[in-house]
Amino acid sequence: MRKVVGIGETILDVIFRNEQPSTAVPGGSVFNGIVSLARAGIPVRFISETGNDRIGNIILKFMQDNGIATNYINVFPDGKSPVSLAFLNAQSDAEYIFYKDYPKQRLDILFPELEENDILIFGSYYALNPVLRDKIVDLLEQAREKKVIIYYDLNFRSSHKEEALKLMPTIIENFEYSSIVRGSIEDFLNLYNLKETDKIYKDKIKFYCPNFILTSGADNISLHTQQFTKEYPAMPLNPVSTIGAGDNFNAGVIYGLLKHQIQYDDLNQLDETTWKQIIHYGIAFSANVCQSFSNSISSDFAKQLSPIN
Repeated sequence: MRKVVGIGETILDVIFRNEQPSTAVPGGSVFNGIVSLARAGIPVRFISETGNDRIGNIILKFMQDNGIATNYINVFPDGKSPVSLAFLNAQSDAEYIFYKDYPKQRLDILFPELEENDILIFGSYYALNPVLRDKIVDLLEQAREKKVIIYYDLNFRSSHKEEALKLMPTIIENFEYSSIVRGSIEDFLNLYNLKETDKIYKDKIKFYCPNFILTSGADNISLHTQQFTKEYPAMPLNPVSTIGAGDNFNAGVIYGLLKHQIQYDDLNQLDETTWKQIIHYGIAFSANVCQSFSNSISSDFAKQLSPIN
């Protein structure tokens, strides 16, 4: 069975509502989607790092409880595991404060072997960080050589807005490696001060990567491929928390690619009917995660998914 490999940060999210802490859950943008895929019965590998402390132990145990091997987690002796405080507003959207204390030596581990038609997901500032860049590029090079589907989630936060110009060459390089680019309206406002979907695709993405998905919170999802452009309505709901919404949209799309047995060589020829079914999984995963404080799909939702051969 094909596997999904993710690389990104692990973090403990402490979630506040009305200025009071409601719960604390392990998170991280790629990590949230990997947990959902593991719950859906997909073989996964996750590359990350955490501290040798109580927070790190919580994250490692959470991974083990969800059937995710910890072989590719660099447990560093110096520094501390990162923590984020997520303050939910009336719409259940989060504003973050991050606390990080990483050591100088990062990702000091062997990476998993990739095989043809596996799927690699990467994104956020983790995919742009100059300290980690050489290791990220090594993984992307291996993925390209092995004909792996590479899924890039921009997830470019406003806290890095001032660095956008400096980071642009790295972002473009990530686009070039990618089979699918997914971003939100906020990402492109932060990066380019753009929000017109067609303009974003034609001016910023198309030359580097043919397949582009733009999400807009509760508004429509826009899909752009070489063959067509299409919009799909988001599922109407009253969210408890939107923290893992985009991360799980990614997980749902990846689940859909595996469910429909889409291989590396198929991707650029997919018809609209197939894409619609794939996007539907993204919408369903995202909607489910918004119904609780969890950053990943529920076990009940996962049980309702039909197994993938």
